[in-house]
Amino acid sequence: MEWWLLLSVILACLLLLIFIGVPIAFSLGALSLTLVLFLLGPDKLMLVSTTAFGQINNFALAAIPLFIFMAEIILHSGVSTDAFDMLSKWTGRLPGGLAVASQLTCTLFASVSGASTATAAAVGRIAVPEMLSRGYEKRLSCGSIAAGGALGALIPPSIYMIIYGTLVEESIGQLFMGGVVPGLMLSGMFITYIIIRCAFSPHLAPRMEGITWRERWRSLYKVWAILFLALAMLISIYLGIATPAEIAGVGCFLALVIGFAYRRLNWPAIKGAFLSTCRITCFIGWVLVAASLFGFVLSYLQLPQQLSQWLVEQSASPWLVIVGINIILIFLGCIMDPAGILLVTIPIFVPIIKALGFDPVWFGVMFVVNTEMAQITPPLGLNLYIIKGIAPSNVSLKDILIGAAPFMLLDSVGLALVIIFPQIILWLPSTMM
Repeated sequence: MEWWLLLSVILACLLLLIFIGVPIAFSLGALSLTLVLFLLGPDKLMLVSTTAFGQINNFALAAIPLFIFMAEIILHSGVSTDAFDMLSKWTGRLPGGLAVASQLTCTLFASVSGASTATAAAVGRIAVPEMLSRGYEKRLSCGSIAAGGALGALIPPSIYMIIYGTLVEESIGQLFMGGVVPGLMLSGMFITYIIIRCAFSPHLAPRMEGITWRERWRSLYKVWAILFLALAMLISIYLGIATPAEIAGVGCFLALVIGFAYRRLNWPAIKGAFLSTCRITCFIGWVLVAASLFGFVLSYLQLPQQLSQWLVEQSASPWLVIVGINIILIFLGCIMDPAGILLVTIPIFVPIIKALGFDPVWFGVMFVVNTEMAQITPPLGLNLYIIKGIAPSNVSLKDILIGAAPFMLLDSVGLALVIIFPQIILWLPSTMM
């Protein structure tokens, strides 16, 4: 069978399994085992176990449960509530001040969470009811939080970047640093859009009145803890003081110290944080094992290598290939979770971009910028449904989708910028020690 036909059949079978509701880990695992048995032979089954063990026996993966646990502790400590309260006092006089405070809170919480859904849920529980109670337009309120929460996938520590770095054997620290400037850029674009729109349409967001400078200055203490934690992690990674896994361990300890110092942690909260961390980590572990098997089989069959060679022989413009990859990712974002997109496509796309001479760190961060849109893209955008579950009953899913649409366009602009100007991603990693 021709290589292109075999690759097409494999991808079609994988998409069919996903569409009929088979979990992504079982879809990848079952298809990989079937290919090993029928194409490589039963004697190659030993390679399956060694490949799976080699993938999961990686010290870098220790960062995943640690960062997840840190985010859970921060969430239960109520730090996000304090941050929103402080920021709303300082931005209340701006057009769309509470929406601006929500975006800043999302950016701040993203720097200690590592996941977009956790960021959207943590900030949305506080900000959406507050904005609606103060007369903010429901589409702006809900759409802005759904988009702002997606920054959790890009601003370090990003779980997706840890997975990508592990799969392609790239520096997780450089990937983290590569996500800082694009994350802040997108956050700034969201805030600028909110201010400009609310300045021209003041009825969308009534301004807050009656906040004194004394209240503003006194509120600053509420944000020092999370700000210290975020900056300490970023500076440590940038200076090369410790690995991401080591920094995650220290971050967990500091998060616990913050929680106990605020006297908001109790045994049920800690138990809930442990259980949630176990569930998410087990899911990621199974998916990583299945993805490593899938990548091993494709590589053994030389399918990604032959696809790369074919593209090079066609003398196709490397940038045209990048545009095509991004179009595919945007389409997949409508029907798959970002983690699934990452694990299904990386074994195919990374050999191609390496053959075309692109930087894998740049590609990994660009990949996350693209899949960030998947969090607010129907019909599977997870952040849309999270905000729907938080919002009052008079807010429909249609309202949230319409409110998120302008932010989708801004995400598209941000994606175009990091493609046209790769240094947006690569500048900070290039200066690391």
